[in-house]
Amino acid sequence: MKGTMLTACLIGVVIGLCLGVSVWAEEKMPVVESRPPIETLVVEQKPLIQMAILLDTSGSMSGLIDQARTELWAIVNEFIFAKRNGKEPELQVALYEYGKSSLSSEVGYIRQIVPLTTDLDKISEELFALKTNGGQEYCGWVIKEATQLLQWSSSPDDLKVIFIAGNEPFTQGPVDYKKSCKAAVSKGIIVNTIHCGSHEQGISGKWKDGSLLADGQYLNINHNHRAVQIEAPQDKVLIELGNGLNGTYIVYGARGRQFKANQVAQDLNALNVSGANASSRAMTKSSQFYRNDSWDIVDALKHDKVKLEEIKNEDLPENMQKMSMEERKAYVESNAKKRAEIQKKIQALNEQRKKYVAEEMKKLQRRGETLGSAMIQAVRRQATARNFKFESSTEAAKKAEVKPQTKK
Repeated sequence: MKGTMLTACLIGVVIGLCLGVSVWAEEKMPVVESRPPIETLVVEQKPLIQMAILLDTSGSMSGLIDQARTELWAIVNEFIFAKRNGKEPELQVALYEYGKSSLSSEVGYIRQIVPLTTDLDKISEELFALKTNGGQEYCGWVIKEATQLLQWSSSPDDLKVIFIAGNEPFTQGPVDYKKSCKAAVSKGIIVNTIHCGSHEQGISGKWKDGSLLADGQYLNINHNHRAVQIEAPQDKVLIELGNGLNGTYIVYGARGRQFKANQVAQDLNALNVSGANASSRAMTKSSQFYRNDSWDIVDALKHDKVKLEEIKNEDLPENMQKMSMEERKAYVESNAKKRAEIQKKIQALNEQRKKYVAEEMKKLQRRGETLGSAMIQAVRRQATARNFKFESSTEAAKKAEVKPQTKK
């Protein structure tokens, strides 16, 4: 009995102590005032334009390939002054070929040449390397491949478009074009169809039907028509300025020199087409779309791809290897400033060129659509529907000066 009473007493003491501590804690602990929840800072992503170009490279399509080579820079330049909510977009381009008999039948005579990339020199390089030969053109299959395999944005606000160009019926091949087009539009990807032939043949061949299924536009072109190239008085200086930009690029990494050599090679390819085409490429090189942060230090610092202090000495050009870190920073900043100045000159001179070309175009009779003019017509309309606004370079210049493209 005594043991039981002693145990009960001890339990009572413990409970009392606990209650005492609890009361003391309530009295002594400071009262924490409730605070409103911290707002999460939402950073608006840069708007994105993604464009996959699917080209028929069967034997009769050499004219189509020539148009793609000739008009690449004009197509890109159409978006230089596009903005959404005041922000400049990023442009990614992918390239496929289909319908060539030298490609494997097991993969539908299809080849992904370049995935979605900002490397426009690579797109140009591959366009100039394309060859044509006979084959089976499976439109439904190549649309399915591009839809499934490319890294498309998940944002409904970004512009995602496929352009498929060819001349055989859209119904060819074992993959149903209807299912492919519906699968594309379910991911927010617009499919524009460009029939290389008459308007009526394209309709009967179901090219128009394909575009309607994927919210796209149906167009027809004369793929054998040579795109109009108007030479202008400004071309010589624009080409010189475009070449001058090359001197502001600072290579780094194992393949830096290779990419720099390709930059020069694509300048030459453009010039071999015409002076007008070389001028158009110079304009592209003056824009935010010409991005080479995988091999150029100025672009890499601008886009936070690397830190100058972290680049290995052996990955720098020889002249920078002997510099101190302060000298290296000053050298990069100097090149960034020089590049910005040249880009500004190109854009101002290009405005003069555009006015001259517009007047000359009035003197020419309409000679039919080409790949470039068809793509520009469709994608401008579709970009506008995604709340992109287009302004002239003159309007853009009034709003903001071109600034050096690097960070200290």
